[in-house]
Amino acid sequence: MYDYYIGGKNHFAADRALADAALVHWPSGRMGLRENRRFLGRAVRYLAGEAGIRQFLDIGSGLPTVGNTHEVVSKIHPDARVVYVDNDPMVELHSQGILDESGRVSVLCADLRDPDSILGHPAVRELIDPAEPTGLLMTAVLMFVADSDDPWSLVARYVRETRSGSYLSLSHLTDDAKPPLAVDGFRRVFDHATQQMHFRSKAQIARFFDGLEVIPPYAGATPAITYSGLWGAEDVQLADSDGSRWLY
Repeated sequence: MYDYYIGGKNHFAADRALADAALVHWPSGRMGLRENRRFLGRAVRYLAGEAGIRQFLDIGSGLPTVGNTHEVVSKIHPDARVVYVDNDPMVELHSQGILDESGRVSVLCADLRDPDSILGHPAVRELIDPAEPTGLLMTAVLMFVADSDDPWSLVARYVRETRSGSYLSLSHLTDDAKPPLAVDGFRRVFDHATQQMHFRSKAQIARFFDGLEVIPPYAGATPAITYSGLWGAEDVQLADSDGSRWLY
């Protein structure tokens, strides 16, 4: 569905049908998720460029689509390593095409709710050096994790496994200042999907960054979380729209 929203080619008829049903309640959703994809690109460029990160753990990466993490990073550090993680077996299958002979990109099928299965996986042990800072990416994935699974503790566990100087880049759907009927209708579309949707407030999303140093989201701003469409934007006023405000 995400791939369909952002203009990719790896999706099926069932994905398109459910995605279109969601857009009935969420007309700015397509733009919101495209803005979120652009946020991922800006965040990865920042981490690889200004922060000098050379290894990335991309959890909840989804199907290969436009602007994959390793493609963005390799333009800055050709020797960078990236491990993609997703709990959909189709992702692992369709991602074989992005693997090359360098061995610097790996894809594994695992669930972020089981950190041991990811952190202890041979691909992670091989490519992610615990002695180096890591770029930990969780883009639009924690909204599929229920409160009962304590997503905050899960994120904290992954953060603890990275050394000082690492970065967490995260985005998450919010229902802040959104029409309740639209939010409820969009959420109900996922009632019978493989994963349900969980909207969270700015305060709840900020908790994922507890204990971390938050960087300014754009030039002239104070350190804080912000809408994904605005983070790293060159022209914040131009970037601000209904679509850009669906995720923090």
